[in-house]
Amino acid sequence: MNATVKLHQAGQSLWLDDITRELLDSGTLQRYIEQLSVTGLTSNPSIFDHAITHSDKYDDEIRRLTARGYSDEALFFELALEDIGRAADMFLPVHNATAGADGWVSLEVSPLLAYQTAETIAEARRLSQRANKRNLFIKIPGTAEGRPAIEAAIAAGIPVNVTLLFSPDQYEAAAEAYMRGLERRIEAGLPPNIRSVASVFISRWDRAVADKVPEPLRNTLGVAIGQLAYKRYRDLLDSDRWQRLTNYGAAPQRLLFASTSMKDPKAPDAFYVNALAAPNTVNTMPAPTLQAFADHGTFGGTLGRDGSDAAGTIDRHVKAGIDVKALATKLQVDGAEAFVESWKDLLKAIDVKSRKLTTPADAGR
Repeated sequence: MNATVKLHQAGQSLWLDDITRELLDSGTLQRYIEQLSVTGLTSNPSIFDHAITHSDKYDDEIRRLTARGYSDEALFFELALEDIGRAADMFLPVHNATAGADGWVSLEVSPLLAYQTAETIAEARRLSQRANKRNLFIKIPGTAEGRPAIEAAIAAGIPVNVTLLFSPDQYEAAAEAYMRGLERRIEAGLPPNIRSVASVFISRWDRAVADKVPEPLRNTLGVAIGQLAYKRYRDLLDSDRWQRLTNYGAAPQRLLFASTSMKDPKAPDAFYVNALAAPNTVNTMPAPTLQAFADHGTFGGTLGRDGSDAAGTIDRHVKAGIDVKALATKLQVDGAEAFVESWKDLLKAIDVKSRKLTTPADAGR
């Protein structure tokens, strides 16, 4: 039994942070589902940029859509919804077998809307209706402006993957938005069984402080943040407020560990997966990390709910000169900016390919 199966049996969901048409057509995703216990999938602009730029599998559809007048974001979402829809169908048996707890795929609203509440709400509604898949999460950033959109989307019955969370405080603010959305549904006489995950990014913490802390502290901050977020998650599920929501039929907004590929070449490649095993949570990872964990990862048991020595690790970073609270804010801002740049690169790549594919071969001769 490989490590991915053991982790799944311990109660953590493994999701793939990748999607390409090749992944769907070749049977690779189906193999991951059957052999590596993969039970969901996430995507982002960088993933689609790489998929479309480095593959000819989208070319015929790009020609067809361009001829019909599609361009920029409209063309991208047509391509993305096709891939996401196929993946959603592949995970539907998992979704059904787990009564909606698992088997989800995620599609992101335009990163350009990270600080625009009303526009994000409108886009979440549009994408959800356009996809028409009951196991689709719409990814909404957990920024201050994104939180009202999260609340409104949940109240409207739209499942949400809250992205760009970097700290326990940011996680808890996202959880508050989720609960407010559920409470609005209850007040309106609607069932509160709308699912959500809250995605806390891990590896970017260690990359941000790699050259600022002594060697013994390298690659320890991300795990500590994850452990503290998990403690906050478990405490919230024990709260009176959440217990009242479960009495109406609400399901937990599961904590998701994102950005769990190791960036330090000197560290073990499956380090974060090994360190953040926890029941009733999700770990989403790119294919190389998934394969590495399946090949030589070790399952050493699940996290304790008390956060272990995470607080002590944070204190040691503070003593080393790291302002952890300020860094959390910076990481979220930088993350939003990086997604915008990836989005612009994606749209540029689509434009370049559209022009190339629709320009007659003898043009300019």
